[in-house]
Order: sequence, then structure tokens, then C-alpha cells
Amino acid sequence: MSNSQPNFAVKPKATDYSLPFRDKLWRQFVIGLPYFWLLLFFLAPFVIVLKISFAEPIVALPPFTQLFDFSDSASRWVMATWDNYRFLSEDNLYWISYLKSIKIAAISTLICLLVGYPMAYGIARASPTTRNILLMLVILPFWTSFLLRVYAWMGLLGKNGLINSLLMNMGLIESPLQMLYTDMAVYLGIVYTYIPFMILPLYATLEKMDTSLHDAAADLGAKPWQIFIDVTLPLSMPGIIAGSLLVFIPAIGEYVIPALLGGLDSLMIGRTLYDEFFVNRDWPLASAVATILLFIVVIPIMLFQRSHQEQE
Repeated sequence: MSNSQPNFAVKPKATDYSLPFRDKLWRQFVIGLPYFWLLLFFLAPFVIVLKISFAEPIVALPPFTQLFDFSDSASRWVMATWDNYRFLSEDNLYWISYLKSIKIAAISTLICLLVGYPMAYGIARASPTTRNILLMLVILPFWTSFLLRVYAWMGLLGKNGLINSLLMNMGLIESPLQMLYTDMAVYLGIVYTYIPFMILPLYATLEKMDTSLHDAAADLGAKPWQIFIDVTLPLSMPGIIAGSLLVFIPAIGEYVIPALLGGLDSLMIGRTLYDEFFVNRDWPLASAVATILLFIVVIPIMLFQRSHQEQE
């Protein structure tokens, strides 16, 4: 009789050292490609904008002083100034624009969430045929130019537009309502434009949700609203976060919608940036405005991701 015992040793996992050279090279390429993309299209432009923000405006082409002066080989120094950032801290116009942009973007994101969540839930629970039709209707506005859709809202909300004409013909109002060039028009334009970016991530999360959890909660005596709060809402949180970021980030820097649908009070930071770049031609100040806006958007996202990783 053999006295050999079964071998329960765990087979070691394959590491980078045990992989063939071709596989290691392919893995490094796949990992490095997104970093190269970010370096090329995010970090490099940001460094250029950051460099310009420390320059001074001049009447020339380009309209700013060179940050690094290599004209004299014997003396190379960095000519940087904090005047642009100091001016931003002293002028209330820019901080009003920042706060106005954050307010409009946050409220628009909340409205998109309140409107988009039921729509995404309905699409996720629909039959496959109906689901495809509803998804097509959500994506259908992207087939039309963004600028044309904004101009269409100008025609709808104007004093002689379709909405005012319909209300007056029905006898509900005696004089046209002022809907265009107001904050309400800006909210309406942003929600209409960006609500697909809220619906699609929510749909992707809700469609993969295990519905047996709802049945189990119902068997335990939970009411429909309790099932939604305790089961559906927590499990759909990744879609809520993704959709909110996809709406909030572009909305905070929106220029076209406030410029066409908003009034003089709808002064968002995107419009301020346009005026500084193309009207005042003060590129260093505009770059400083853009740099601060980037930090306002990126830093909270980084802090949120860090806290989320710590919780996991």
C-alpha cells in the first residue's frame, strides 16, 4: 500500500515574470494606451494653459509674454506673474460667474436625475422590442445638430413662439410670457440637451440589476417604496454617480445654451471665458479662469473617488 498523501499545494498564479515576453509587452501596451491618451489630450493642453495663466497680456501674436525667456544664452530665467490670479480674487464678477455656473449645473443635474431615473427604470423593465425603441428615441436627438436644437428652443420659447401662441389661442394668457432669455430657459435647454447622458448610465445599471432581490424583499413583507429605497436605489448608485458626473461636468462650462437662451443675468463661466479669449483678447486672464474652473471640477471628483476606494 502506498503511503503517499494527496498534494494540496496551491498552484502559484502566473506573474509578470512567468508570462512570455509578447504577453508582457501586450499588457504594458494595453495599460499604457489610456495613460498616453490622457497625457496627450489632457495633461499637455492643461500645462500649456497653466503656463499662459502666469504670463502677461500684450498686443502681439500670440497675445501674451513668453514664460521662459531663452533670448540670451547667458541668462535664462522664468518670467512669471501672479497678477492674473490676484485679479480674479479681487473682482467679484468672476466669482459670481463661478457660483452661477455651479448653481445652474447642480440644479440641472438634479432635474435630469429626477426626470431620467423613472425613464431609465421604465426602459430597463420594458420588453426587449419596446426597450430598443425607447433607447432609439433617447439617442435620436443626437442625430440633429446641437446648435439647431438650441435654436429650435428659441423658436418655441419666444414671445411669438409656438408655446405663447398656443396659450393665447386657448385663452389661458392675454399677453405673451417672458420665457426666453431667462434662467428657466437655460435650465430647460441644459436638461433637454444632457438628459440622455443621465438616462443611459442609469439604464445600464438598472438593466443588470437582479430582480430576484425585489421578490425576496416582497416576500419578507417590504412595501414597494421600501423595496425601492432599500434595494433599487443603493444598487443603482453607480449609475446615479456616473450620470451625474456626465451631466454636471459639461454643464458647468456650458457656453452656447446660456448665450442663446439666457439673459444678462445668466452669466456662466463659459461665457466669461469666451469674452476674455475673443473679445478682450486677454489670454493669460482667461487661462487663469480656465485653470481655476478645472480645479473646481477635478478636485471634488478626486476626493470622492478616494473616499469611495477607502470605503471598499
